[in-house]
Amino acid sequence: MADQLAEKLKATQISSDGTPGGSEDWKKSLKLPAKDTRQQTEDVTNTKGLEFENFALKRDLLMGIFEAGFEKPSPIQEEAVPVALTGRDILARAKNGTGKTAAFVIPALERINPKVSKIQCLILVPTRELAMQTSQVCKTLGKHLGVNVMVTTGGTGLRDDIVRLQDPVHIVVGTPGRILDLAGKNVADLSECSMFIMDEADKLLSVEFTPVIEQLLQFHPKDRQVMLFSATFPLSVKDFSDRNMTNPYEINLMDELTLRGITQYYAFVEEKQKVHCLNTLFSKLQINQSIIFCNSTNRVELLAKKITELGYSCFYSHARMQQQARNRVFHDFRNGVCRNLVCSDLLTRGIDIQAVNVVINFDFPKNAETYLHRIGRSGRYGHLGLAINLINWDDRFNLYNIERDLGTEIQPIPANIDKSLYVYENPDSIPRPISNLPRNVAGVMPGQQPAGMPLQVQQLPHQPQPQGNWQTQQNSQQNGSQQQFNSGRGGRGRGRGYRGRGASGGGGGRGRGPLREAQS
Repeated sequence: MADQLAEKLKATQISSDGTPGGSEDWKKSLKLPAKDTRQQTEDVTNTKGLEFENFALKRDLLMGIFEAGFEKPSPIQEEAVPVALTGRDILARAKNGTGKTAAFVIPALERINPKVSKIQCLILVPTRELAMQTSQVCKTLGKHLGVNVMVTTGGTGLRDDIVRLQDPVHIVVGTPGRILDLAGKNVADLSECSMFIMDEADKLLSVEFTPVIEQLLQFHPKDRQVMLFSATFPLSVKDFSDRNMTNPYEINLMDELTLRGITQYYAFVEEKQKVHCLNTLFSKLQINQSIIFCNSTNRVELLAKKITELGYSCFYSHARMQQQARNRVFHDFRNGVCRNLVCSDLLTRGIDIQAVNVVINFDFPKNAETYLHRIGRSGRYGHLGLAINLINWDDRFNLYNIERDLGTEIQPIPANIDKSLYVYENPDSIPRPISNLPRNVAGVMPGQQPAGMPLQVQQLPHQPQPQGNWQTQQNSQQNGSQQQFNSGRGGRGRGRGYRGRGASGGGGGRGRGPLREAQS
């Protein structure tokens, strides 16, 4: 179906008056961002040659698309947009970071009638951060359409949402529990909501969310359009599709699971040497921005404190933090205020920060799905990225299982990593998102900036680049970074998102011995 539509659409252009034609005069008045000249992989360049104009979209929507920096549709957008515009249900599976969000936001914006003061589209996501990001995409692409977008999640006041719904709202983006609460109280009227969209559908159809999703569907009209997007589709998705979707059009662009632009390495390292190894990585890698994953919230806070003590700028985020603090951290990190972010699996789903070129699994994940989503935070939209996994003896079986399940190869870390695998010549040209969050978002105490945290996005310097390889660099480090990460009983951090402030606990010992080469 998509192929047939593509052939028909290739001959379609939009003229200055909105009718088919070839005029390009209207483009001259657009405020286009600087062109992103970075190399891209086949994940986003292997297209059918369509242009956004071929989709017969509204002029005002095309203006928002181009002014947001989009140039040509990615493969998932080529497949999904024309089918979604017909109103057909869709099951779409594509890699992380290949443009799935725009693949459903663009047709949703096209089909909405701004003159109708009713909720016409519901977009469900599993996390609050992803809800904020998705709503911002809707606002950015639809800024010329007069479409009102509302984001609502748990952790914020219900009263504010009730007040906002007194005004016309066309698109609601949020987490399932909060939206069900609003619908159940007859505050959110979904009776004319014709589009029901789930991003990260595999997570939303897990045991914890499925009952809520099923209840939400009861508030929609029977002829609604249901669209599911994800990188992985377990059996729960098929069960949901069989019950609630009508002849869905299936899109599967997962010829392989991992992004081609991400280079993956592992290093065997004892638990007590992990912070020491991380310090070595920081000093040797050319990091634009990095995300470091831990398996527990306590370890997130403690590691963030250790990184700050090493002299590197660092924020942290996890699910037990107050929502305002999480919002502030997410906003500031996306806009380049800080270089490194330590987090739990809270930010593995859908978060798009194009400046992130390095992901470090400080704690190795337990399953392939989590690993896939974690490393997908780098190498976004066909760009280059680096994933480094710190492996201890107990992780060796998980490493083997993940390689087998994903059909990928995670190589032993070499003495020197070629910068061309993950570094661009001009990192300042990497596009930054424009957020509508105010700079004075509450939740983080003033004066909590770690030492050396840059204040301006374009002033982010590279981390220091000492000479030598991994082994010689480790042997040369004689500072406090060699303290054991898991020593003592350090108090929990009390900072709200920037760094922990608890005592570090009984005097950890020095790391002894260099990072060992992984054995094949």
